[in-house]
Amino acid sequence: MEFNRNQYFFTGLVILLLGIQFRMVESYSLTPEAAKIVQKVGQDSASVAASAPPALAGSKSLSPPDWLGWCLMSVGSVLILHSLAMKKPGG
Repeated sequence: MEFNRNQYFFTGLVILLLGIQFRMVESYSLTPEAAKIVQKVGQDSASVAASAPPALAGSKSLSPPDWLGWCLMSVGSVLILHSLAMKKPGG
C-alpha cells in the first residue's frame, strides 16, 4: 500500500503534535500497572543489554529526553512539507 498526500499530512500532523507534547511536559506519572509494564520491558531489554536503564528501575514517573520532542517535531514537519509538495489525490 502506498501513502497518498492526505495520509502523509495526517501522519506528519500527529507526529508534530506528539513532539510538541513531549517538549511541553517534563515528566509523566505512571499508574502502578503502567509502572509494572515499563519495568518488565526494562528487564526484558536488560537480558539483551548489560543492565536496565536507571531511569526505569523502580520509578513511577517517566522523563523523556529533551531531544525526543525536537526529533518528533522535525520529522512531523518534514512529512507535512512533503505532503504539500505531492500531487493532489484524484487529479
